[in-house]
Amino acid sequence: MTVKIAYLGPVGTYSETAALAFANSLPPQPRQLIPYPSIALALRSVVQNQADLAVVPVENSTEGSVVMTLDALWQLPGLQIQQELVLPISHALLSPRQSLTEIKTVYSHPQALAQCQKWLENNLPNVPIIPTNSTTEAIQILDRETNSAAIASPRAAKLYHVPILIQPINDYPDNCTRFWVMDLTSHPQGERMSLAFQVLDQPGALVKPLEVFAKRQLNLSRIESRPTKISLGEYIFFIDLEINPEQQHLIAATLEELSNYTDAIKVFGAYQVVNLPVESLEEL
Repeated sequence: MTVKIAYLGPVGTYSETAALAFANSLPPQPRQLIPYPSIALALRSVVQNQADLAVVPVENSTEGSVVMTLDALWQLPGLQIQQELVLPISHALLSPRQSLTEIKTVYSHPQALAQCQKWLENNLPNVPIIPTNSTTEAIQILDRETNSAAIASPRAAKLYHVPILIQPINDYPDNCTRFWVMDLTSHPQGERMSLAFQVLDQPGALVKPLEVFAKRQLNLSRIESRPTKISLGEYIFFIDLEINPEQQHLIAATLEELSNYTDAIKVFGAYQVVNLPVESLEEL
């Protein structure tokens, strides 16, 4: 049976690189990578059984969380994290031009633009910066706007046969992005667990849920809020929880008690974290 893997396309995005790395880790079997025009549609394809898995970005070390992923996970039912992939990110400036002085416009995905903001301010301070749906969509614009440049990966430059003008241009050399491999199967064991909850409208609404973890000495490696989009001042809190083997037996009781202090809760499951070495990505 062919394993169908959804990702944010088109071909050549960082999401596709992560999806390929994950696909190559699977046992030998037919597999098909399916590009989608948005993160939400890639995740929805799994919920609607159009794909078996989706590989989506969740957090960048420079720019923080990918809010489109978090919002979609809260809104869509049944999605579970199978694995986390940590992908090194190296941005390049692609253009058919041979000099920065010839560049009239720069295109890329908003995350890539933000991760190269200082470089752009220092080297192309007066050039308009225009966001696109993906880094490779930006490359496709260069066919009709030859005085423009795109920020994308060196791999994408090879795939689309566009010269690299300068590389790397990301503001921080250790730039990396966390990707989640999502499916509909529960995964109870892992070194990390992620969940989200909406608190009750009462004093100490956030303190009480956090105390549930603190009194069991469970470490929270990330916590952040997103608006419910229903009413101003109402939030959903996303949490990453680190779990060592000795703490596995505490999880069920923790989640049960947490439900007493939340209006709604979604557990996205436990999972292992895989750091992808740069050399393993160069042959993709």
